[in-house]
Amino acid sequence: MLNAVLKQGGLDRLAIGLSGLCLAHCILSAVIVTALATAGGFLLHPAIHEVGLIMAMALGALALGRGVLQHGYALPVWVGSLGLGVMAGAMTLPHEGGYETIYSILGVMIVALGHDLNRRAHW
Repeated sequence: MLNAVLKQGGLDRLAIGLSGLCLAHCILSAVIVTALATAGGFLLHPAIHEVGLIMAMALGALALGRGVLQHGYALPVWVGSLGLGVMAGAMTLPHEGGYETIYSILGVMIVALGHDLNRRAHW
């Protein structure tokens, strides 16, 4: 199983899945917070975002870095790094106003694009 994940873009597929989970978290958090204000304290806790960003950065560095070593194309790393930067920048924004959510979603989508480019470069 682990060998299959490490071969031919498996880490990128895993990272894209994690990006999708992050996207779902961002959207669902906004919806749930709007619908159920009592759930907002837990779902919008800064620790969740910090741990998620650390996981995204670690997985991004592993998958995108491994990819560039295998296929030699730097574009996926640049795109993925831009997305991670947007996600990190979103953490500095206040929760009020929705800007944090918008920038987080944008960052996640850019990171997912970087992983998709990395996956496609293997073929």
